[in-house]
Amino acid sequence: QVRLVESGGGLVQAGGSLRLSCEASGSIFVFNVMGWYRQAPGKQRELVATITSGGSTNYADSVKGRFTISRTNAKNTVDLQMNSLKPEDTAVYYCSAVVLGGVTQAYWGQGTQVTVSS
Repeated sequence: QVRLVESGGGLVQAGGSLRLSCEASGSIFVFNVMGWYRQAPGKQRELVATITSGGSTNYADSVKGRFTISRTNAKNTVDLQMNSLKPEDTAVYYCSAVVLGGVTQAYWGQGTQVTVSS
């Protein structure tokens, strides 16, 4: 059974930094894509950043230049370094992992709260 466990959320002042980490376990396959999504109250879940097993990255425009995603394939971990945080970054952040194949399999973590105070 695949399990994703996030850590690193919390409360920070605007302009501060946080680092989120996610460890995936239970899969015999390589996660082709790992990433972070977020959901603010009253809003839909949105993409923050993704990274492929080859290291290609994709960022939402709102976080480009401030957030950096990285992963360690051997450990099935993905991290999100968040700098210059803004109050609008406040949300529950979810880790995701995808296995591509005949049937695409997507997995989610339980979420970690990030709150940025002004």
